[in-house]
Amino acid sequence: MNVKQIPNAITLARMVAALPLLYFLIEDNALVSFWIAMLAGLSDSIDGYLAKKFDWRTALGGLLDPIADKLLLSVCFVGLAWQQAIPFWLCLLVLGRDVVIVSGAWVWWKTIGPFKPKPSWVSKLTTFFQIVYVGLLLADQAYAFVHPLILYSLFWLVIVFTIASGLDYFIRYGRRAMRVWRKE
Repeated sequence: MNVKQIPNAITLARMVAALPLLYFLIEDNALVSFWIAMLAGLSDSIDGYLAKKFDWRTALGGLLDPIADKLLLSVCFVGLAWQQAIPFWLCLLVLGRDVVIVSGAWVWWKTIGPFKPKPSWVSKLTTFFQIVYVGLLLADQAYAFVHPLILYSLFWLVIVFTIASGLDYFIRYGRRAMRVWRKE
């Protein structure tokens, strides 16, 4: 393995960590779940740092990194819904948004052609709130130190921003598609 592939290897390890994370979430092992999630988050920072610092960026890494992040976040929402720590409908909302975005990208690619997606500030805030919510919920399950008002506030921020982000993607890319189709 060439050193330029180290960030990709770390990303692949993060993807593999999704399986034990899901297992320990379903088994309701809060401590192990929390630490797997934290180590995965740390590995995301490390692989990103290495890729940028040493210019070890690759096309494969650019593809795998967001997939690994989304996989781990999705596993957390599924596992937390399984153990009834969050409502099942919240899990469906979060996963549903992602399915709509991926489906829309696929339709775009098939009907219009390739494009470079650009996440909006709403999408970035959505991901931020989802990560913070899941992280603090796991921390609270493991160590019981997060104030319920913080979790309640984050719960509602996740709902509002997930819906807003889904609508934002739908409207922005819908408008772009209309402009392309009008030109044809």
